Amino acid sequence: MRAHGLTRRFGDLVAVDHVDLEVPSRQVYGFLGPNGSGKSTTIRMLCGLLTPSAGEIEVLGLRIPAEAEALRSHIGYMTQKFSLFEDLTVRENLEFLAAIQGVPRQRTRARIDELVEQYHFGDLQKQLAGTMSGGQKQRLALACAVIHEPELLFLDEPTSAVDPESRRDFWEKLFELADAGTTLLVSTHLMDEAERCHRLAILDHGVLVADGTPHELTARLSRRTFMVEAADPRRAQKRIVDLPGVLSVAQVGNSLRVLMDEPAADGEGAEHTCRVIDDALSGAGQQATTVAVQANLEDVFVAFTRHDADQRQQAA
Repeated sequence: MRAHGLTRRFGDLVAVDHVDLEVPSRQVYGFLGPNGSGKSTTIRMLCGLLTPSAGEIEVLGLRIPAEAEALRSHIGYMTQKFSLFEDLTVRENLEFLAAIQGVPRQRTRARIDELVEQYHFGDLQKQLAGTMSGGQKQRLALACAVIHEPELLFLDEPTSAVDPESRRDFWEKLFELADAGTTLLVSTHLMDEAERCHRLAILDHGVLVADGTPHELTARLSRRTFMVEAADPRRAQKRIVDLPGVLSVAQVGNSLRVLMDEPAADGEGAEHTCRVIDDALSGAGQQATTVAVQANLEDVFVAFTRHDADQRQQAA
């Protein structure tokens, strides 16, 4: 799947702004971004549900939106809100979606039996969907989304309303699909989910601000992340946030996680930043110990979205 210059305007609002994407096959590709960043709008354009204002899209060799109708039988789509029929049973929902997606009648029963076993609905086939737990509804929605064995699956914040254990089980199903040959594009604002993806795109205010594997993205923050141990972390935070070059300070338990706007200059190293922070706190009457730590995806998210926001503010 490729997109070049993908743009969508709603009046004066630019919801998606000249985004370039390339999604490899047989991988889980993540869209990370805050609410309103353009993730859902981008997904709807990629699957042919929304016409771009500008740009080019090619999905599975088809040009979108011109060939969107031909694409629909090859893709699946799952939204964050449970959208199946709550007054139908599990099996009835699967039967209905099989008919909608054009699964051959002679194949339908065997395909549903496969999904019932794979998604653990053996004792739930006659249960009304509306009486199921959040995790069970989520599994049913995924089973319905893949009933026609799509080559490409779009998932729009699919785990926003379920517990951590259900999310973990759900992601195991996604990797099983990828291993079987399905390409998956998953939008999320949850960092632990983003870490699971083979590759990530970070969107902010409709702009693609970063793209790469989780390892590549965290490596770009080398010598920029630090952990501070202080007796009074709340008071220490107020002192650190005013230091030059500090992009953010977040309390994590009894520690402070500090993200710098830029890495330490060549020749100074991370040790220099540690001394600057420790000396500033010592001058304020606080004993503290600062060490450099490896960046995580939350640091990446803050670095790229905060930096982009600062650039927009300066441009304004």
